[in-house]
Amino acid sequence: MISMDYGNFKIEVFDPLFLEEIKTSAKKYLEEVSGLLERIEDTQADSILEAATIVAESIINGGIIHTFGTGHSHMIAEEPCCRASTIIAVNAMLVPGLKADTYATLSYEAERLEGYAKHILDYYKVSRKDVLIIISNSGRNAVPIEMAMEAKTRGIKVVAITSLDYSKAVPSRHSSGKKLYEIADIVIDNCCPLGEGLINVEGVRVKVGPSSTVTGAAIIHAIMVQATQNMVEKGVEPPVCMSGNLPGSDEYNKKFFDKYRNRIKIL
Repeated sequence: MISMDYGNFKIEVFDPLFLEEIKTSAKKYLEEVSGLLERIEDTQADSILEAATIVAESIINGGIIHTFGTGHSHMIAEEPCCRASTIIAVNAMLVPGLKADTYATLSYEAERLEGYAKHILDYYKVSRKDVLIIISNSGRNAVPIEMAMEAKTRGIKVVAITSLDYSKAVPSRHSSGKKLYEIADIVIDNCCPLGEGLINVEGVRVKVGPSSTVTGAAIIHAIMVQATQNMVEKGVEPPVCMSGNLPGSDEYNKKFFDKYRNRIKIL
C-alpha cells in the first residue's frame, strides 16, 4: 500500500507495482489455461470423438448420458445437465455428501468410501443403453473407481475425464489398487498438472489457479457438440436445449423435457 497525504485527510492506495504483479499473475493463469486447452485439442481429439460416437449412439437408441463426479468434479458433471445449448438427455448424478457445494470437507471423506457406488447406480436406474461419464481429476478415490467397476459389470460404457499426470503420480484409495483410467472404456486426459494449480505466487507454498474445472467443462461440451453433429448426420433430431431467455424457448424445449422427465432427476 502507498499512503497519500492530502492535508486534512490521508488515503491509502495499492502500490502500482503490486497491481501490475496481480495483472501479470492473472494474465499468466489465462495463458496457462489456454495452453492446456491447446494441448487437449492436440492430444485428446481422438478420444473426444470416440466418446461423442457412443454418446450419440446411446441417445439414438433410447439411452441417456449419466454424469458423475465427487468433490469439485461434480460441477463438471452438472455443467451439461439441463442447460442452454447442449443435449438435454443428460442426467447429472448429484449425490448429497459427495458434492463440494455442501459440507466440502465431508465430501473429501465420503468419496473415499467403498460400497457406495452400487447404490447410486441402482437409484438412478442406469441401464445398458446408457453411457456413464465419470469425472475425477486424481482418479484415485474409491467412489469414482468403484462406480466405473460396477458400471462395467452391468455392461454400461464408461468414459473417464481425468488427469493422467496426477493419477499416475499418486496411489489408489480403492482396495483393488486400480485407478479410474485403468477401468474406463474411453479415457480423456484433462492434461492438468499434479495438484491442480498452475501459478506460483511468491510467499505461497502451493500453486494457485485450479485447472481441472475449466478443462473438464471444455471437454464435456466438446463431446456433446460432436455428438450433436453425429446425430444430425444420422438423420436424427438432437434434443438440444434452447436458452430459456429466448423467445419461443418454452414451446421448443417442452417436447424434450416431456420425453426425458422420467429419467432426468432434476427435471
